[in-house]
Amino acid sequence: MLPPHRILSALSLTLPSSSSSAFVSGAFFFLRSSPSYITPPRSFSSSISLSHSTMPYSQRKGGQKWREKTKTDSSVDNRLGEWSASGSSGQTQASVQPIQFGKVQVNPVPVQGQKGIWKPKSYGTVGGSTAIEAEVPVDKSTVGLQQNGVGLATPQKSSSGASKLSKGNLSENFTVDNSTYAQVQIRATFYPKFENEKSDQEIRTRMIEMVSQGLATLEVSLKHSGSLFMYAGNEGGAYAKNSFGNIYTAVGVFVLGRMLREAWGSEATKKQAEFNDFLERNHMCISMELVTAVLGDHGQRPNEDFVVVTAVTELGNGKPKFYSTPEIIAFCRKWRLPTNHIWLFSTRKAVTSFFAAFDALCEEGTATTVCTALDEVADISIPGSKDHIKEQGEILEGIVARIVSHESSKHMVKVLKDFPPPPMEGAGHDLGPSLREICAANRSDETQQIKALLKGVGSSFCPDHSDWLGGAGGAQSRNADKAVVSKFLQSHPADFSTTKLQEVIRLMREKRFPAAFKCYHNYHKYDSMSSDNLFYKMVIHVHSDSAFRRYQNEMRSKPGLWPLYRGFFVDINLFKASNERAAQIAKNKSTVVDDDGGTGVSGKHGLADEDANLMIKLKFLTYKLRTFLIRNGLSILFKEGPAAYKAYYLRQMKIWGTSAGKQRELSKMLDEWAVYIRRKCGNKQLSSSVYLSEAEPFLEQYAKRSPQNQALIGSAGNLVRAEDFLAIIEGGRDEEGDLQKEFVPSSPSASTGDIIPKAEGLIVFFPGLPGSAKSALCKELLKAPGGFGDDRPVHTLMGDLIKGRYWQKVADERKKKPYSIMLADKNAPNEEVWRQIEDMCHRTGASAVPVVPDSEGTDSNPFSLDALAVFMYRVLQRANHPGNLDKNSPNAGYVLLMFYHLYEGKSRSEFDGELVERFGSLVKIPLLKSDRNPLPDPVKSTLEEGINLYKLHTKKHGRLESTKGTYANEWAKWEKQLRDVLFGNSEYLNSVQVPFESAVKEVSEELNKIAKGEYKTPEYRTPDSGKRKTGAIVFAAISLPVTEIKGLLDNLAGKDSKAAAFLKDKNLENQINKAHVTLAHKRSHGVTAVANYGIFLHKQVPVDITALLFTDKMAAFEACPGSVEGERVVSKNEWPHVTLWTAEDVAAKEANLLHNLHLEGKATRIAIDPPATIQGPLEFY
Repeated sequence: MLPPHRILSALSLTLPSSSSSAFVSGAFFFLRSSPSYITPPRSFSSSISLSHSTMPYSQRKGGQKWREKTKTDSSVDNRLGEWSASGSSGQTQASVQPIQFGKVQVNPVPVQGQKGIWKPKSYGTVGGSTAIEAEVPVDKSTVGLQQNGVGLATPQKSSSGASKLSKGNLSENFTVDNSTYAQVQIRATFYPKFENEKSDQEIRTRMIEMVSQGLATLEVSLKHSGSLFMYAGNEGGAYAKNSFGNIYTAVGVFVLGRMLREAWGSEATKKQAEFNDFLERNHMCISMELVTAVLGDHGQRPNEDFVVVTAVTELGNGKPKFYSTPEIIAFCRKWRLPTNHIWLFSTRKAVTSFFAAFDALCEEGTATTVCTALDEVADISIPGSKDHIKEQGEILEGIVARIVSHESSKHMVKVLKDFPPPPMEGAGHDLGPSLREICAANRSDETQQIKALLKGVGSSFCPDHSDWLGGAGGAQSRNADKAVVSKFLQSHPADFSTTKLQEVIRLMREKRFPAAFKCYHNYHKYDSMSSDNLFYKMVIHVHSDSAFRRYQNEMRSKPGLWPLYRGFFVDINLFKASNERAAQIAKNKSTVVDDDGGTGVSGKHGLADEDANLMIKLKFLTYKLRTFLIRNGLSILFKEGPAAYKAYYLRQMKIWGTSAGKQRELSKMLDEWAVYIRRKCGNKQLSSSVYLSEAEPFLEQYAKRSPQNQALIGSAGNLVRAEDFLAIIEGGRDEEGDLQKEFVPSSPSASTGDIIPKAEGLIVFFPGLPGSAKSALCKELLKAPGGFGDDRPVHTLMGDLIKGRYWQKVADERKKKPYSIMLADKNAPNEEVWRQIEDMCHRTGASAVPVVPDSEGTDSNPFSLDALAVFMYRVLQRANHPGNLDKNSPNAGYVLLMFYHLYEGKSRSEFDGELVERFGSLVKIPLLKSDRNPLPDPVKSTLEEGINLYKLHTKKHGRLESTKGTYANEWAKWEKQLRDVLFGNSEYLNSVQVPFESAVKEVSEELNKIAKGEYKTPEYRTPDSGKRKTGAIVFAAISLPVTEIKGLLDNLAGKDSKAAAFLKDKNLENQINKAHVTLAHKRSHGVTAVANYGIFLHKQVPVDITALLFTDKMAAFEACPGSVEGERVVSKNEWPHVTLWTAEDVAAKEANLLHNLHLEGKATRIAIDPPATIQGPLEFY
């Protein structure tokens, strides 16, 4: 066995001058909890191992596959960053004792013009074995990228490269053979998007358990309202969420460069260049939240344009390694980069208080109230270097809570001691035109703004503009080369990273995940390209969050699979290698391997993967009402009208679990907004990118009317005018994808167990496919005696017989017969149709019931291949079908596939859950027998071939009929094959179906239950499942059993004549419905006072009842809360009590005065001795 090789990463970073050791005025952090957090340990060094395994290259196997007829784009496509592996020259090093914390090692090394060098250690995720060292000789005659442990040298410049590239024929003429190799260098990644399988409440419970048991610490950070921006150096590249070389990245580079100038002052030019060199030499990427007023409106236009660093990633040889938060802060403070506000909660009391604080603030919280509350309950608070209130404003998007190592608090204290906040030496200096001034002065087009911004950045930070403007001064193309991905997958991997990336892409393509793999030419390698040496940048663009959920499931079954990252950019080099070089590559691959297959996040010591990835995002209503209810509702308001808009925002608030009071307040405000904006804009829809220009003045005036309105709005009035400097984004691109990201269509959902009033109509509709027997089912339902068990008439409209707009016809019929039951005999396959039905229900006072064929589905479609086979078989047996979809249809199979793909992207549970969430009910048509044999292989393979052909056809031709276009002949052959295979397996297909009579009976029974109100809504897991449904916390109290309170009153009346006389005519036996001891109220005592009771939540608290106090207008028990697990529950009320009764004109809160009234001789007190003890749970209300 070959000896293991150690992979070393020499990361150099200049130490600031001695002045940086002083704290900036106002910079501070809080320390609470145990003394162990105050005294840092002597050493935090640790050895993190890399487990070694290799994966052999394998060709795709399987049966017949339809392959795309390749047509290569002849233009020179998008750009790439040149990868630099050279370090600074002429530097003299001196040996100095290193300082270590966590996995970060600080080595002060004097060099020319510098004070020292900072070198983080290379690390993996979880420790165990020793690190490995590798020194591989470099063959400078070969092509490829210089990379740790691989040894492929940077290619020499070719004078003919430019001319060849300009001809656009290199990619087209590049063929893959046995000597073709591919090598990747990951350029930028953001954290993987993990979808927790547990509900929010389950995640909270697990987080509290882990912190309480000392297994972990809860880390909380602010969620700034901006765009993802990633930077890997000028040559490494600047990236947005799913793109590069555009206005988003130009703005990001400008803002980052300006902030470095503000931080370093006169040294900025030198430090910018050093920072670029550092990132490029060490293959690192920093991820930031880019907050600006020029890229479109979010929740509030920021006062200043800025970035906040959210991740630092090593992208050397192997899986990306993400820094822990203490390491991020150390890195940022060394380079004077802006950091986020962070809180750490390491005790049970702290973490329970945190969640209670959020619950108290979730509907009214702003940056000031949230930060103040978290400062008070956290064990450690580290303010961000950019104050959210000053830089962005009071409207806070949310907070992110995640589980980190239990050692994180100790590491953080060590970092804060060793790396104090640096000075801002450029503060107050003239930094030249601002971002807004440059954008305002360049209004012709996006390219002009990009050029002006890059010029404004300066050559020290951005010397090369080819990522934006193309190679050799030529304009770059936005068209991706579609042939590169196939060639990349067919090539031999030159190293382990390439093998793993090929594995990721193959899986996503084979599983048909909603994602694109876009490849663009590398303009930085313009002169290095040749016919045997091509360079590209790949953008892995995930189109739907469902892809992350499905990919996560794949990772659970394939532990070695690399994560799917958000913001995923990779450099690709395709080249030809000689036999000797191929042998060297094979040798290197056998010694350099990957780590344990974890997520690559530093600081997860000892945590299981499921626990290590526990994270929860918590957003505030003051932000959501602006973005989701106002901005995202604009298209519905202007296109579908106020009624549809009202249904939309009511459904959204229901999903969020907004309290009833807030729902009423928001409904009133949003109805007024709808009238206001439609009157002002007419039929021209307000642009979502500048919606705050109208919304902010409206909200400001609305808030001034009352304190209640002010609390609802949160903050308004500090409008920053953006129209004059808004960035020009051509083609309507939305890089973040959030302008409609959380769009949720309207819904008048029926609640669980609601009885549909007899005066209300009912629409029965069918989200299914042709062949699901809906027409036959409708006929049987019409013939059923007694209809749906009531006197409402039942009628149907068959879609195949209706000319024109079917759903408009249904709406017209609903107006004519509003109390009838309508069987909408037409396939209703997508959300657009569902939204029309919801709107129809809202406008005509009806309920709707979806009836769907039952099926197990797949991970990406609610209907299985078994179900699809039966649908196709049924259609091909039909004759003289009114819609002409029968055995005589030449493209019947294609039509079924088209319907099938309308449901693509949703699993069965997601599909069912969304329908239930929208309409409150779901009826399933029994389709397949549960004890059936598996689908025959010929049927399965034929359907899979058809699906592959459909993908190719629609990718090339869109909705063009299958009888036309490039694949017409292939379709004809497949349609014939489909008929032959299905009828050849007719015995099987007939045997697996549930008898139609049985299906009709079951559907009829379910519909009757719904009509009678006997239907119970099923539980389904959806992306919105598990959200907190209780509204905001207002107060904390101990709930006491009413029966025991009444028993105590009866007992007291039997022993005391005064008590008996008072209680005689009060009828408290029927008036007392609930009883509690209020401990703290948000309005009276503050959020923190209420939140601190979180540690006792749901626990039984003994309460001593010591006396009865009363006047002629009120009565209450005097109460004294006891202890829980040795800790006393102390009420914030001066006089803890249980209010029993008040006169009609007296508010319950007046009972607080009884104690003082007794002292003044104005109230009667009857002592209870010995005290009566009653137990009850402590709850939030």
